[in-house]
Parts: sequence; C-alpha cells; structure tokens
Amino acid sequence: MPQISLYIDDETLRKVELAASKNNVSVSKWMTEQIQLNIVAGYPEGFESLFGSVKEGELVRPEQDDISPSFTT
Repeated sequence: MPQISLYIDDETLRKVELAASKNNVSVSKWMTEQIQLNIVAGYPEGFESLFGSVKEGELVRPEQDDISPSFTT
C-alpha cells in the first residue's frame, strides 16, 4: 500500500491523535477516512438525471437596483 508524509504542527497532530483515539482507530485509518470523506470524484450520483430538468426561460434574473455611483458636480 502506498504511503504519504504529512508535515503538520504539533497542535494539529494532537487533535488528529485525539480524534483517532475517540474513534478507536489508528491515526493512519482516521486520516484515510477523512481524505475519503472530503474527496469528490466527479459528479454526484444521479447528476445525469438533472439534464433537461430546467426548461428554456425558467431561470430569469430578477430586476436589480442601479448601484452605480451617482456623482453631482
């Protein structure tokens, strides 16, 4: 299995070790779980089913106030 090295400060390491301990897993296992939870590989399941769900003209930008600066001379 491949290995990686991380350079983190002592406080962060303490927090990681505490989190791993609370979950009764090794630091390596805890880090692997965190990485897997935070990596998004492509589009979410069912994304393709959204194709065509918004019809032309359904999304209309609302009117906005004029926010350009007004200068008086």
